[in-house]
Amino acid sequence: MRNLLKTLAFAGAFALAAGSAIAQQPTTIRFTLGWKTQGSDAAFFVARDKGYFAREGLNVVIDQGEGSGATITRIMGGAYDAGFGDINAIIQNAASSPGLAPVMVFQMWTQPPFAVVARNASGIKTIKDFEGKTLGGAQGTPTTRLMPVFAKVNNLDLSKIKFTTMAPNLQEPMLIQGHMDAAMVFNITSYFNLIGLGQDPDKDYTWFSFGDFGMDLYSNGLMVSQKLLKENPRAVQGLVRAVSQATIDVGKDIGGAMESVKKFDQLVDIPVEQRRLRFAYEKLMISAEAKEIGAGDVKDDRLARSIDMVVQGYGLTRTPVPSEIFNRSFLPPRAERELVYLTN
Repeated sequence: MRNLLKTLAFAGAFALAAGSAIAQQPTTIRFTLGWKTQGSDAAFFVARDKGYFAREGLNVVIDQGEGSGATITRIMGGAYDAGFGDINAIIQNAASSPGLAPVMVFQMWTQPPFAVVARNASGIKTIKDFEGKTLGGAQGTPTTRLMPVFAKVNNLDLSKIKFTTMAPNLQEPMLIQGHMDAAMVFNITSYFNLIGLGQDPDKDYTWFSFGDFGMDLYSNGLMVSQKLLKENPRAVQGLVRAVSQATIDVGKDIGGAMESVKKFDQLVDIPVEQRRLRFAYEKLMISAEAKEIGAGDVKDDRLARSIDMVVQGYGLTRTPVPSEIFNRSFLPPRAERELVYLTN
């Protein structure tokens, strides 16, 4: 009897230990970036390297992306659980596939990267000068698709503007060569493409950001699948908490953040990508709104307006409500989401 009791006690202890080990197994989250490794992705690598994901019981497996819009299709297809992508692509998919599109849970870029960049030599000094000029862009991008809305908001006559299309990689070369007067671009991409082609994007070009002309759209951020949202909200909360903390850390130490970028991808051009990270932080993340409501959050009335713009620009047949697009219930307290205004 004594031996039997010992055996049972040992078996019970073993079962308890095994159960504890199973309970402590981290939750794997498959995560897709918006594009190839860039400095602007730094927060995700910082969260990994500083153990923020591990602290939340998460094993976040990060892969490079194929475009901000592709983040949505990757998640909807089930290959990924979360990613970094454009909220406007969520709006498009939520309009046609309600209940299936990913949901934004931490809005990172509160200012839109959509812009028109003009050669100074073209004589374009104001957006009214677009009339009588040639504007070019890649077909199907948010900047080109939303141009009719931009024109309506700003009383521009589209019939007086000539439009030409080309592959995305030809936008800057054709602009430099004078085949068009201005290009409809993503500023965080085009700015650095121009640098790579030996241009001075500040001295020789004028930038017209959609956000400065009545198109106060949101842009990229952390999104999760409907499946993860419903089946493991605790993991979502941990993911948001980790990314939020890492985002604050990036502003405190840009150089350290770039070390994490390099650790993930040793082929990146550190000087260029560090400049891109600073650009993203200063031009797309820091804003009066972020200072008011904190990093990661949105204003519902502004989101509703931006949804209307996307519905109009893309000719969507249904207008999603803001709660379909953004879920703030996983955000850390406001006091923990204060962006640092760069000093380093």
